[in-house]
Amino acid sequence: MLALYLAFLNSWRGLVHGARTERAVRLELVLLVLGVPLGLLLGTTLWVRVALLASLLLMLAAEFLNTAIEKLCDHLHPGHHPKIGIVKDLASAGTFSAQGIAALIWIAALIERIG
Repeated sequence: MLALYLAFLNSWRGLVHGARTERAVRLELVLLVLGVPLGLLLGTTLWVRVALLASLLLMLAAEFLNTAIEKLCDHLHPGHHPKIGIVKDLASAGTFSAQGIAALIWIAALIERIG
């Protein structure tokens, strides 16, 4: 139980740090706060609602992982390096992919709701 509590504290510190220091994280947290009630209203079934909310959490998770990779790269190699740039670009592509998944899910839910 203590290990679970300590893991939660580590995650909470990361969430707070990301929210304080990263504009992209703040934006996606705003999307999550706005998206939760909207997703609950937009979703026509339990599973659609779950997919809508999960897509927002997936997007936020990808952003945190991207941020962590960028911070690690900057710590290990503060100067510009082409191979570090590729690593950062790949992490960014992962974030973009998660955003694409979220967009597909939200568009599909909207089409289902109005259709």
